[in-house]
Amino acid sequence: MEILNLKELDKVMDSIDINKPAPDTEPFRQYYFIKKNREYVKKKSEELNRPLTCSVNTFGCQMNVRDSEKLLGILEQMGYVKSESENADFVIYNTCTVRENANRKVYGHLGILKHTKKSNPDMMIGLCGCMMQEPDEIETVKNKYKFVDIVFGTHNVYKLAEIYNNRIMADGQVIDIWDDTDSVVEDLPATREYPFKSGVNIMYGCNNFCTYCIVPYVRGRERSRKPEDIIDEIKALADDGVVEVMLLGQNVNSYGKDLPEKVTFAELLERICQIEKIKRVRFMTPHPKDLSDELIDVIARNPKVCRHIHLPLQSGSTRILKAMNRHYTKEEYIALVEKIRSRIPDVSITADIIVGFPGETEEDFLDTLDVVEKVRYDTAFTFIYSKRTGTPAAKMEQLATKEELNDRYNRLYNRVLQISGEITNSFKGRIMPVLVEGISEQNDKLLTGRLSNNLLVHFEGCKQLIGQIVDVELIDCKGFYFIGSLKE
Repeated sequence: MEILNLKELDKVMDSIDINKPAPDTEPFRQYYFIKKNREYVKKKSEELNRPLTCSVNTFGCQMNVRDSEKLLGILEQMGYVKSESENADFVIYNTCTVRENANRKVYGHLGILKHTKKSNPDMMIGLCGCMMQEPDEIETVKNKYKFVDIVFGTHNVYKLAEIYNNRIMADGQVIDIWDDTDSVVEDLPATREYPFKSGVNIMYGCNNFCTYCIVPYVRGRERSRKPEDIIDEIKALADDGVVEVMLLGQNVNSYGKDLPEKVTFAELLERICQIEKIKRVRFMTPHPKDLSDELIDVIARNPKVCRHIHLPLQSGSTRILKAMNRHYTKEEYIALVEKIRSRIPDVSITADIIVGFPGETEEDFLDTLDVVEKVRYDTAFTFIYSKRTGTPAAKMEQLATKEELNDRYNRLYNRVLQISGEITNSFKGRIMPVLVEGISEQNDKLLTGRLSNNLLVHFEGCKQLIGQIVDVELIDCKGFYFIGSLKE
């Protein structure tokens, strides 16, 4: 478990009197409810003669992953024990709603749990995250999934302990959804997936309102954390053994614009690089329209910043980009990539690309393919456009047939895959530093890790190397990853 200052948390928890009213100030209010819930969890554990188990299941982006770490940390402080099974005593689904398929997956899981809960009436089920910020989905849960115990959104993840307590007191479904917030609450327990690397939220929300995207509606407007709070958190993580951090925000380039004293993302990044124990810094996600020369220079002169920039393209057609409200042209995007590569020659550039945005013609699609040819992405995440109710694009007319969309997608995917393989193979024979992340899922005799440019490498070695940065020779290219050899 990790928190900014665990010893201070223990002291605060010891000083809390749960027989008095809950404090109004956060995060102390949540500490109060964590301690109060411990009594309930302990009583239930004694009744069952075993620990209560919990399972937090994450759909979606890295910000959801980080939120889930906080949820798990809070539950463990309350007395739950982590389980990998969805038959746990308390199951939480941290949802995504970027694409409609994500919603269907959640309802599929809930359908299975309905039968599980019938045989275990004390089982609790929670829904949170982006999908829960959509009014239509809330109505669906209210009417068709009444066995779900608690429902909350993206703005009040930190309130899990309080919402849980409300559910115990109410003995019925509790729904706690906020339309928006201007508050940022941190300093809560979190259980990291990896002891040696961690995501760090630097801001929340998005002001861009791309016409296809639901995120600004479910994540709210941009809210930046104070730079000193971010630095303090990363220093505490470093003292706890973290060597790599990923700075998280819907658009990290916008960091600091809403703070009383303006701080740019580039300035924050430079300060983080000065933390001695941190060896690698990544970030997700910048927007091409405002990726500054200052940021490129900071990356270029700081080897700690990983040589990987995820630069979403979405479309290569200037006409479609305008319809998407992306605020850059095809030519401006290509020029930006050229500028980045001139200053950071070893950088890996990846992207998101949407096929079949409403109104896209074959000519528009060929513009996208042209950008792929000119940029030559290390890899790209490709999607067929998914209509999201509530966004402006949902009202736009789709010109392409299903067959045309599938054909365009396959042509794009195959070309991206081919280029990616060529770029990956170009590293063959080089000796490069790898952060060892664990045992390979494909072969338990191999370790697995990543280069600074995010390329995956599998190699033989002892598990004591996990969490360390070691030199590995890249021997055999397997398309999108390498088999390597550890160099002593």
